[in-house]
Amino acid sequence: MKKLTAMIAVVFAFGVPLAGCNTVKGAGQDIQKGGEKMEDAAKKRQ
Repeated sequence: MKKLTAMIAVVFAFGVPLAGCNTVKGAGQDIQKGGEKMEDAAKKRQ
C-alpha cells in the first residue's frame, strides 16, 4: 500500500508541472498570433 501511495505521489508531482507547461506554451502561441495580427494591421495602414 505504501508503494502505491508513493507512486501516485511521484506521478502527481511530475504530472502537474508538465500539464502547466502545455498551458503556458499554448498561451504563448496565442499571444504570438495576436502580435502577428497587430503587425499585419499596422502594415496595412502604412
